[in-house]
Amino acid sequence: MLQQFLFKPLSMRRSWSAGTSSWRTTRKKCLLLNNIFLMTGALLAVTSRAAKSFEMIIISRVLVGINAGISMNVQPMYFGESAPKHLRGAVSLSSAVFTAFGVVLGQVVGIREILGSEPCWQYLLASNAIPGFIQLLTLPWFPESPRYLLIDRGDKEGCINALRRLRGCEVQSSELDEILQEQAETKGMRPRRPWELFTDRSVRWQLISIMIISSAMQLCGNDSIYFYASYVFKEAGVSENKIQYMTIGTGACEFTACIMCNLLIERKGRRFMLMGGYILMTIWTVVFTIALSFEHYTSWMPYLSMACIFTYILSFGMGPAGVTGILPTELFNQTARPAAYMIAGSMMWLNLFIMGMIFPFLVSELSEYCFVPFGVVCLLSALFVGLFLPETKGKSLSAITSEFHKLNFKGQEEKCVPQTKAHYQLGEVCLSTAC
Repeated sequence: MLQQFLFKPLSMRRSWSAGTSSWRTTRKKCLLLNNIFLMTGALLAVTSRAAKSFEMIIISRVLVGINAGISMNVQPMYFGESAPKHLRGAVSLSSAVFTAFGVVLGQVVGIREILGSEPCWQYLLASNAIPGFIQLLTLPWFPESPRYLLIDRGDKEGCINALRRLRGCEVQSSELDEILQEQAETKGMRPRRPWELFTDRSVRWQLISIMIISSAMQLCGNDSIYFYASYVFKEAGVSENKIQYMTIGTGACEFTACIMCNLLIERKGRRFMLMGGYILMTIWTVVFTIALSFEHYTSWMPYLSMACIFTYILSFGMGPAGVTGILPTELFNQTARPAAYMIAGSMMWLNLFIMGMIFPFLVSELSEYCFVPFGVVCLLSALFVGLFLPETKGKSLSAITSEFHKLNFKGQEEKCVPQTKAHYQLGEVCLSTAC
C-alpha cells in the first residue's frame, strides 16, 4: 500500500499539467498524446527484468502516474462537454465506471494463477498498455468537444458537425443556443489560471465545493478499507491463498455500484447520490467499529466486519466515486473548467497521499477505532452537500451559476448576465444555420 501511495503525488503534479495542456491543445489530442507516457512506462516495465534495473521500474511508475493524472482530469471534461444536458451526468460518470472496471481487471490479472506470479510480474506492470493501445486505435474516429470548438476556437461549423456526429441527427436548436449563451458570456475572456480562481468572488463557492468534495473523496477512507480488508478476511477465517479472490470481490463491488450510480444519477440527481453515499458510509463506519471492537468476544463479528467492507465500498461507488469527478464540468464555465479540474485533481491526489502516510499511525494509535475519523469526514461531507451544493441535474450553466450567485454575493443586489443584442443576433444566425 505504501508503494501505491508514494506514487500518487506524481498524478497530483500532472493534474496541474492536465489543465495546462488542455489550454494549449484540444481535449482529444491531449488524451492521445497522453498515451506517450503510458506506452513508454509499459516498455520500461517489461524490459526492466532483462536489464536488471529497478530504476527502470521507478521511472515506469512515474510515467504511469503522469498518464493517470492527465487522463482522470481530461476524460470527464471531454465527456461532459460532449454530452447533452439531460445525459451529462451519466456520460461523464462513465469515466468512473471504467476506472472501477480497471481496478477489477487489475485484481483479476494480478492473481497468482495469471500474472501475479514471480516469473510474470513485469508483464503485469506493462499490461496497462493494452487499454492505451485500444484508445489510440479508436479515439481518432471521435469528434472533438463541441463546446471547445465553438467557445475556445470560435469554429461554429465544426461545433455543429461534431454535434451531428455525436447525436446522429440534426442539431437541436435548444442545445446549440445553450452553447452560444456560454460563448457570449465568456467572449473576450482568456483561459483562467488556477490561482486566479482563488481571487474571483464570482466562483468562490464553486471552488470551495469542489475542493471540499474532492478532498472528502479520499479522506473518507475507502482506499484504507481496501488495505484493511486482508486483515478482516484473515480474522474471518479465510485462508491466505483465498484472500486474493476475496479482494477481487471488493473491486467488483465498487464496479457494480458505479454502474448503478450511472443508471440512477439522471433520475435522482447529484446531491441525492452524494449525500446518500456519505450517509450510508457513516452508518457502516459505526457498524464496522462495533464489529472490530467485539470481534474477539463474539464468533460471528468478523463476518459482520467483512460485510461492512463490501457495503462501505458499495456506498462509496454509489455516490462519491462517480459524482465527484463530474462536478467541475457542471459548476464552471469553459474558461475556468480546466483550472477547476487542476485544483480538484490536485486536492484528490494530495489527500490520498496524506491518508496513505497517516493511516498506519491511525491503526497503531486508535486500534479498532481507527475508522471513526472516516465516519466523521463522511458525516460532515453529507452535511456540506446538503447545505451548500445546489442540484445541477438537467440545468444549464447559467442556471447553476445563478444559484451559486446567491452564495457568492450574499446580501448584495443580484447581478444579471447582460443579454446583448449581438448575443441574440448571434444565436439567431447560428440557429438558422443549424436548421
